[in-house]
Amino acid sequence: MCGRFALAYVRAFHTRFEVIDQAARVEPRFNIAPTQTVPVVVRESTNKVVGMRWGLVPFWAKDPKIGNRMVNARAESVATKPAFRASLKRRRCLVPATGFYEWRRSGRTKQPYYIQTKDDTMFAFAGIYDNWRDPEGGTLQSFTIITTRANTFMSKIHDRMPVILRREHEALWLSDGQLSEDDLGDVLKPYPSGEMRAHMVSTDVNNPRNDSENLIRPLARPQSNLESSRKP
Repeated sequence: MCGRFALAYVRAFHTRFEVIDQAARVEPRFNIAPTQTVPVVVRESTNKVVGMRWGLVPFWAKDPKIGNRMVNARAESVATKPAFRASLKRRRCLVPATGFYEWRRSGRTKQPYYIQTKDDTMFAFAGIYDNWRDPEGGTLQSFTIITTRANTFMSKIHDRMPVILRREHEALWLSDGQLSEDDLGDVLKPYPSGEMRAHMVSTDVNNPRNDSENLIRPLARPQSNLESSRKP
């Protein structure tokens, strides 16, 4: 799953995601949590940054609180579940990040880890979004992050992981129209283990009100930190 992530630096954000509108302001975030407004990238005539609430509210929903349960969509069923299938066909987005958090259970305790790519660069989760109208005519834009089975590396921490898009797949993900089953199979798969790393972080990240750079810093126990695997 993916229930917390970070966008720790935003220098060259617009260049990285080919966003023409340089006026779209993006700030560093270190503890992004569900229900918060998050910058995502959508494709209109050009790539555009839009602030959306994390937790997808389908256009047909009667109550927006349904979004609290729609933080993630499983890759295995996203094309068939009523809450997600229309968005997968027509409303795909990039969710920029520099890393995400996951909790490793050990007995009765859970230790948070910060997971990132080995080269520590910005990347994008595969996201889908929808537009919900309230009775007064206002519009709520919201999104969910697609998850897949854990690769060998992530399986040491959790059995699920967010879909991190290969850079060469980002344009395809933002393209108009429905993707083929082959395309979805190529895109919605675990990121390579050998290109990931992780380290333990403070349990301060458990509180979504905390948001500082200290949250992504390693604990002083490097012998317990996870190194990337050579296996996929």
